[in-house]
Amino acid sequence: MRHLATVLVLVFFGLILKGQTPVEPIEGSVSYISSQSIYVKFGSTENIAVGDTLFFLQDGSLIPALKVMNLSSISCVCNPIANHTFTVSDKIFAKPSTKVAQPAIETIEKPVPVIAPVPVPTSIAKSDSIPSEKAAQKVLKQEISGRASVSAYSNFSNTPSDNSLRMRYTLSVNAKNLGNSKLSAETYISFVHKKGEWSEITSNIFNGLKIYSLALKYDFNDKTSLWLGRKINPKISNVGAIDGVQFDKKYKTISFGVIAGTRPNYTDYSFDAKLLQFGGYLSHDYNTKNGNMQSSVAVIEQENNGKTDRRFTYFQHSNALVKNLYLFGSVEFDLYKKVMNQDSSFSQNNSPRLSNLYISARYKIIKQLSISASYSARQNVVYYETFATNIIERLLETTTLHGYSAQINIRPTKNISVGLKAGYRDRKEDPAPSTNYYAYLTFNRVPFINASATLSATILETGYLSGGIYSAGITRDIIPGKLSGGLSFKYVDYKFTTSETKLVQNMGEIDLTWKVYKKLYCSVNYEGTFEKDANYNRVYFNLTQRF
Repeated sequence: MRHLATVLVLVFFGLILKGQTPVEPIEGSVSYISSQSIYVKFGSTENIAVGDTLFFLQDGSLIPALKVMNLSSISCVCNPIANHTFTVSDKIFAKPSTKVAQPAIETIEKPVPVIAPVPVPTSIAKSDSIPSEKAAQKVLKQEISGRASVSAYSNFSNTPSDNSLRMRYTLSVNAKNLGNSKLSAETYISFVHKKGEWSEITSNIFNGLKIYSLALKYDFNDKTSLWLGRKINPKISNVGAIDGVQFDKKYKTISFGVIAGTRPNYTDYSFDAKLLQFGGYLSHDYNTKNGNMQSSVAVIEQENNGKTDRRFTYFQHSNALVKNLYLFGSVEFDLYKKVMNQDSSFSQNNSPRLSNLYISARYKIIKQLSISASYSARQNVVYYETFATNIIERLLETTTLHGYSAQINIRPTKNISVGLKAGYRDRKEDPAPSTNYYAYLTFNRVPFINASATLSATILETGYLSGGIYSAGITRDIIPGKLSGGLSFKYVDYKFTTSETKLVQNMGEIDLTWKVYKKLYCSVNYEGTFEKDANYNRVYFNLTQRF
């Protein structure tokens, strides 16, 4: 909702210029994230069909993000088509489909691996194509949305360890154009405490209170905005939360911005005036009827007590201009380094040091077959003033962690999906490289029981253990549009390389989600882990009210 007003105006006038009738996007939010799929809940999926593209809002534009692979009356199970880091409660938008939606036959509450699709090209109206006199006539309207929830996590077992109960309360609000003005606000706050550990809260409220976002925004016009408060900037999300001022300006396909303020305390996420940070970024967006391309670069200085803690530059590029092909890459260089001299003093070295590299590609060969691959190279990030000297030296000696992965997804029939994934990670100081293999088989429509079923297997081999995880699960709508549920079973068999000890676990899981009334939802999840000499039980309860 951050820039929803801007998007609606741009799309509306853009479509008028093309002689088309505007269609208002449908808003939903991410409700669950698994290793294979993203689950999105809407008030209703009546106007959404299998195969539709869902979008997230970035820089005032609707960016293709997810592909709908299956749906129930209120939820969609999707596969990502953009290298965007999703979190639960993220806003997702659907453009109403003219296709007839498939019957609601499946619950979308537990993971159902599906074929990873490729990006669907979309044409987005450019803000600079709107006549200035029309933009000036825009009527500002207050719009407020959000969610409040309370959750309880209970753990108990037949072992001497104490049982535990953890409570979590969250509030997320997006208020656009407060009082029909140019002023908007957003916040995301949570409070967590454990039974019998209230003293930790009284000693420091921020041991339980986490303010992830609390900011005000003022729109000077459609192309210029100013944020004040705590907020993560999506154009430089790798920086993390920024406590301070963020200014953004757009000019045609170019936008630039500056940030100045502090970063949260690294121990309890509270405000810390000593941790100054400032910098700037530049981005370019190129949209065509075939797809879009976006590039951005940023330079950031982070300090601790007035001394440089870290200085780095970051570049990111995404490209979906070629049909059926999506490319993404990011690279990060540290531009500041402290070097210990022979007399134990330190000198400064500003030569670039690669700290992070990630490249991925996804290609849809035919409708039923897609492949993807990625490579990453990562080193420890060093904050020179935050960490003690001896820790810094140890971090600098750490070699690069290399990671490779490849995946193939096949859909031989409409109701059957098969996937294979392999991963490899290597670092010199590890006893041995780590490998993992994952395979799944999904039946989207199991005859007679009107449900979806998934079989999967994961094989792991690291320098510390080897073994596998084998699972089977089933999900379905019990009362369409009202009650959904799922059952799953996992068998875990691990062997530790340092001893002959084996870890064998049988795990069962049951979950139910109930739409109590309109925007009020209640969910209950139970997971039991059964070992030879011990049983562990976890119960999760959540009550969420949307508004």
